[in-house]
Amino acid sequence: MKLRFRIAAPVAALVVAGLTATACAPQTSSTTSSKDEKSGTLRVWLFQEVNNAPKKKVIDGAITAFTREHAGSRVEVEYIPVETRAQRVKAAFNDPKSAPDLIEYGNTDTAGYVKDGGLADIGAEFADWAEAKDTDPTATRSVTVGGKVYGAPLFVGVRALYYRTDVFAELGIRPPKSQDELVSTAKKIRAARPELYGIAVGGAYTYGAMPFIWANGGDVATESGGGHTSAIADPAAQKGIRTYTSLFGDDNCPAAKCAAMGGNATVTAFASGNAAMAIGGDFSHQAVEAGAVKGKYAVVPLPGVKEGSIAPAFAGGNNIGVLKSTPRRTLAIDLMKRFAGKDTQRKLFDAMGFLPTYTDVRAEAAKKDPFVTPFVDTLAAGTRFVPASPGWGQIDASTVLPTMFQEIVSGRKDVPAAAGDAAKKMDAAFSAAG
Repeated sequence: MKLRFRIAAPVAALVVAGLTATACAPQTSSTTSSKDEKSGTLRVWLFQEVNNAPKKKVIDGAITAFTREHAGSRVEVEYIPVETRAQRVKAAFNDPKSAPDLIEYGNTDTAGYVKDGGLADIGAEFADWAEAKDTDPTATRSVTVGGKVYGAPLFVGVRALYYRTDVFAELGIRPPKSQDELVSTAKKIRAARPELYGIAVGGAYTYGAMPFIWANGGDVATESGGGHTSAIADPAAQKGIRTYTSLFGDDNCPAAKCAAMGGNATVTAFASGNAAMAIGGDFSHQAVEAGAVKGKYAVVPLPGVKEGSIAPAFAGGNNIGVLKSTPRRTLAIDLMKRFAGKDTQRKLFDAMGFLPTYTDVRAEAAKKDPFVTPFVDTLAAGTRFVPASPGWGQIDASTVLPTMFQEIVSGRKDVPAAAGDAAKKMDAAFSAAG
């Protein structure tokens, strides 16, 4: 859920950007506070980073500026592990007296937390916030459920194509410009350098596979009347599934080794020098830099179907939300704006590499650090998001899509059968979520 590329870290410490959801907390009965106190102590839960000191320094600076403007106010921040957030947030929603006033949360958690009744609708304040007009539309969608806004985007993360410049030069090949060329290039590399995966892919890498589905005109689900229906078995989606799963086999990434790999494992294979290409995020940079391929790689946007096009990427990242139970709503929203504002996002980019959610600030970041450019280009080309349904948390936690990919690459089922079974499971989860 994080992206960190300014602080050295071992390859084994890879953390995927925010991008996968855990199971959402069960339905709770959070209450809305009738108070709106203008002073007092605000409690905040933020995610603990592998190296938290740079983040803490930026946050401490934002708090100093906030308390200077709000006499009589204090801010207490607790940094919580990402892995245990579901339990902590569930408890907070169930016990408003011990709950924080603000939380950082993964953008795929939004719909579940809204269903649980824990997040405050801050749509009116968001609409009146001058800086919000420059927020990337996809980032705004990540805090929006049912037309209401439940927080502010804090950072965004997307994936692109990492490739080995030394291997490509040795074989006299160029970075692929279409998905067909990506497949053929990967297999050409594997044939010439059988000790390498042409491109490391994973059967459990949902967010690496989705761009193939979207680029072929497919989707994960469709929305109608406030409900969702799976689209994973539609013909266009199946076409994308076929392209992605064609990369599993002895001629690129053997299914016996690659079917169980997730995003971290594929990037680790690349960083360790065992793959010529990989689909990784801006948040993968520090791990690649710490690996064997340092100085021997570059990044381009993941190509789409048409030559020269960019495949739609999943827009991951984190948000800051105000709890419905806070007795200091106005203060909490002001602090949310301070944390998610342009000044703080600039500093978080410099300190942690977190990509800003504002289009103008992101453009500044690209000028400052050329590595960011392929990811900014990917964002500009148009990104996609997961279904804004609390059912998505169950679908993701139940590994419905990884199971589908693994059934196909293992030969247990063909694409129509595996996609059809996945669609049934998804529809059951959407229906149960309401």
